[in-house]
Amino acid sequence: MTLTAALFLLPAAASAEHLLGGRDIDAGAALYAEHCASCHGAELEGQPDWQSPGPDGVLPAPPHDVTGHTWHHDSQLLLDYVRLGGAAALEARGVSGFESGMPGLGDQLSESDILDILGFIRSTWPEHAKRVQQERTHGASD
Repeated sequence: MTLTAALFLLPAAASAEHLLGGRDIDAGAALYAEHCASCHGAELEGQPDWQSPGPDGVLPAPPHDVTGHTWHHDSQLLLDYVRLGGAAALEARGVSGFESGMPGLGDQLSESDILDILGFIRSTWPEHAKRVQQERTHGASD
């Protein structure tokens, strides 16, 4: 089973309100530019060949626009991925041995900052991607 398939089988966090709704999009855009764009691209385009591991076995930074897979994941996983780092976030969900280049930024960014960044990223997706991501987070959409 691939990592992506395994992540779809993991339970999504439930919440009455979408974690990424009502965020400060302007602050998120500024924080994204400062903390994320150097790897994930100023236009959320990711690094070239992001689906192929480099010589070190680590995947390049994926895009956060609709061409990537960010919108396929529930909000709590996205929050944990940024806060804890890729490997630690996946390990917390029972996926071990994944080589991730994503560092944990929880010592540099507050949870609110991270949610603003994720809210900014989500604001760029088309409606169908937002619906899929909402369903992954909360089950059936409202």
